[in-house]
Amino acid sequence: MLIVIAVMAIGIVIGYFLRHKALLIKINNKFTMWAIYLLLFVLGVSIGANETIMKNLPILGLKALTITFGGVVGSIFLAWFTYTKFFKNKEQE
Repeated sequence: MLIVIAVMAIGIVIGYFLRHKALLIKINNKFTMWAIYLLLFVLGVSIGANETIMKNLPILGLKALTITFGGVVGSIFLAWFTYTKFFKNKEQE
């Protein structure tokens, strides 16, 4: 864990000194996206190779869908409640 924090800190320091170099920032953004694509691919290969996950995928997918739906509905409800309670003018009612 200490190595991860050290690498992150070094990256922050280097990024701070190179923040005004537009070309380097553009190259870094492309590199970052390709690194994310590679990580997602490797994660997909690992999941596909894991028999336990593949057997339980329908159950895991249903749970994930339920949690996602609940999160979205809850967020919409709380946003509506917050808006009507704190931000809506009395004249708009």
